[in-house]
Amino acid sequence: MIVWTVANQKGGVGKTTSVVALAGLLAQRNKRVLLIDTDPHGSLTAYLDYNSDALQGTLFDLFQAGAGRAEFDRVALQTRFEGITLLPASISLATLERTSSSREGMGLVLKRLLAEVKHDFDVAIIDCPPVLGVMMVNALAACDRILVPVQTEFLALKGLERMVSTFKLMHKARKDGFNYTVVPTMYDQRTRASVQSLESLKEQYGDRVWPAVVPVDTKFRDASLRHEPPSYYAKGSRGVYAYQTLLRYLWRLDGGDQPL
Repeated sequence: MIVWTVANQKGGVGKTTSVVALAGLLAQRNKRVLLIDTDPHGSLTAYLDYNSDALQGTLFDLFQAGAGRAEFDRVALQTRFEGITLLPASISLATLERTSSSREGMGLVLKRLLAEVKHDFDVAIIDCPPVLGVMMVNALAACDRILVPVQTEFLALKGLERMVSTFKLMHKARKDGFNYTVVPTMYDQRTRASVQSLESLKEQYGDRVWPAVVPVDTKFRDASLRHEPPSYYAKGSRGVYAYQTLLRYLWRLDGGDQPL
């Protein structure tokens, strides 16, 4: 199982859209996908049309109960999209920082959980909150690669600097370091700000930057209103084409001998 974590310490850069877009494309290629929502605000959970307050179990329960297989089976939701399973979030995740962060092994709960279910899924994608805390630490520790969506504008570049500083800070916790790929998002070639920001990204981060871009596309917003992955709602859109290109790129890096 390949594990990708989608993270950035700035909000509004396209994290959840990237998670759902990649998941939809993978499912349409008959891959078994596990989505994990670690954000207490539950954007991914809401995108897939679930009300966290109405659920009998969420990711919070897995952290409380020790992330065993039985608890996973109780909490995991089979979405209406064949091949996509969701571990939903709840606002209770915000309390873990205060109540459980001192418990031994709390930074490795997701890693242990994914080891339990690694034969059940081809890909797991973790959606992160925009803050460094126990949930992001878990997500970073558990993954094979970090995808960092970065809106092509100046303030988002500053957010990327903080994210890379976090990788350096956590480097000691992972002797193999972090593989990360910067994904330029919300690119508008008509604006000077987008063009200059993209140039700055490539100058500063070199081959860490995916060589293409995800453009501004109103179909993403329309798809979210329908609670559908973009490739289900508007498979011919330019945004979906961009994510298809990104998926092929990532698969060459991490997919090994598995066909896509």
